[in-house]
Amino acid sequence: MIRNEIARPGGHCWPRKLAWYMESMATIFSALSDGDLLARLEHACAQERLATAQLVALLAEVDVRKLYAQQSCSSLFTYCVQVLHFSEHAAYLRIEAARAARRFPVILDRLAGGALHLTAVSLLAPHLTDENHQQLLDAARHRSKRDVEQLIAQVRPKPDAPTVVRKLPTSQTVASPRIELRVDIGEEQKAEPLSASTVVTATPAKRAEIMALAPERFKVQFTVERSTFEKLRQIQDLLRHSIPSGDPALIFDRALTLLLADLSKIKFAATNRPHAARKAKSGSRHVPAAVKREVWRRDEGRCAFRGDQGRCRETGFLEFHHVVPYAQGGTTTSENLELRCRTHNVYEAEQQFPHRAQPLFAREPRTKLRVPAVNSVRTERAEPSSG
Repeated sequence: MIRNEIARPGGHCWPRKLAWYMESMATIFSALSDGDLLARLEHACAQERLATAQLVALLAEVDVRKLYAQQSCSSLFTYCVQVLHFSEHAAYLRIEAARAARRFPVILDRLAGGALHLTAVSLLAPHLTDENHQQLLDAARHRSKRDVEQLIAQVRPKPDAPTVVRKLPTSQTVASPRIELRVDIGEEQKAEPLSASTVVTATPAKRAEIMALAPERFKVQFTVERSTFEKLRQIQDLLRHSIPSGDPALIFDRALTLLLADLSKIKFAATNRPHAARKAKSGSRHVPAAVKREVWRRDEGRCAFRGDQGRCRETGFLEFHHVVPYAQGGTTTSENLELRCRTHNVYEAEQQFPHRAQPLFAREPRTKLRVPAVNSVRTERAEPSSG
């Protein structure tokens, strides 16, 4: 393929017809078989890992030579953000990896091979020593961020978090006419200055925080409504005889224990005193309680779908799936039922009934933007970054 490029300021070359190029790639990819498409994807991932390892090695050398200074930058972080145009978080991850790789070059091999990702390296970096780095890097192989955090908690356990219950600041009206809010007008987005009386700033909502402090101890932090807070106070008063301190952690554990028992009864008919098993009615989709318990126990509360990469690991959005479809005479028995996550339940339905199945990820139909009333203002709460 001939690339038609032009030079841009800074010495960069970009395809002249980038849109045409992307459309061509989309056409080529759509013609690939499933196997070829996955093979291309795996190859692209491997190339990306190699490029990341090389980039980290180059950053390490730039850091040693302090070459960012001659580029009018006060630090390597500033150079990555202002010159290389990384986001702040992306720059942080790569710099942490570069400095850790300077101390322990084996990290570059792990990055290139896909055994470690940048987040894992940045989390492990402060805890690596000459004595433990091989053991920790091996233990973090192909681990998720959450797994690595728990690994670190085993190596460097933290003390329990203090129990804190406090009121958060409420929304306040801001007397500043300079603040603007975007509103929908027809199909265009226009920013119109609002009067001070209509501009409201809300405290940004934070996601619940779950952090491993030690191998068997976790910190859980979240925000609740006033009604939930009042329930907590009432429960603390009612439990003073058994929990004199009113510790929310103990109350939280008791509440979760009761909720788990209730949900287990609803989802798979868990009970300590099961009734005699009833036969499923012929031609009925209804799953008897005894069958639910048997299927859940056998499949260990996990999706039982098996593909090229082994068994699915999903434990959420589980559904009871007929191995022989119900529409083809499949019975509602433990022998013909397996657990499936929602994705694989729909996937198998699409494979078995391609002429009837809807696309798994159908695109929402476009709707015309509603024109708000003259005096109406729509405010939206921004979702926090996942980091």
